[in-house]
Amino acid sequence: MKTRCEWTNSKNPLMVAYHDREWGKPLKNDRKLFELFILEGAQAGLSWEIILNRRENYRKTFKQFDPEKLARLTDRQLEKILKDPGIIRNRLKVYSVRLNARVYLEVREEFGTFSKYLWSFVGGTPIQNRWKTLSEIPVTTPESDAMSRDLKKRGFKFVGSTICYAFMQAAGMVNDHTVTCFRFRK
Repeated sequence: MKTRCEWTNSKNPLMVAYHDREWGKPLKNDRKLFELFILEGAQAGLSWEIILNRRENYRKTFKQFDPEKLARLTDRQLEKILKDPGIIRNRLKVYSVRLNARVYLEVREEFGTFSKYLWSFVGGTPIQNRWKTLSEIPVTTPESDAMSRDLKKRGFKFVGSTICYAFMQAAGMVNDHTVTCFRFRK
């Protein structure tokens, strides 16, 4: 049996697959980074498991996270989305998707790629941590603080330092697999 990070709920096959195949794997694809960015914002105040269980609905509802399409959503379309039981129906979170898509397009224009911009906060390469237990892992770091400040300055929403650090972990910008996890060395 494989040893996994303590947070993985082994009773939920989606969580196991997410941990084993995605979480902490360096991600540089702009569309996938944008999707993860939006989903991490949706997670605010909730568990990742709740979001992961609804991820396919989010993909369908939010146009496969195409930022150009999301930036053009009307208020009427957003109001319709708010009635969808397959997503988190928080008005601020739903409306932030359109705003964040618009700011994403500005960032991509300025930096060439969203990936280049985001990865600049860790110098372009993953930070390698060596945590023994889940309790050692911080919820924020100076890098997530810097990312959060800059994202907020640009107008992004749902980008507090804790959300940014969770995003950095998921996108593989930091390796926070515990040393006993089979994914640690990968």
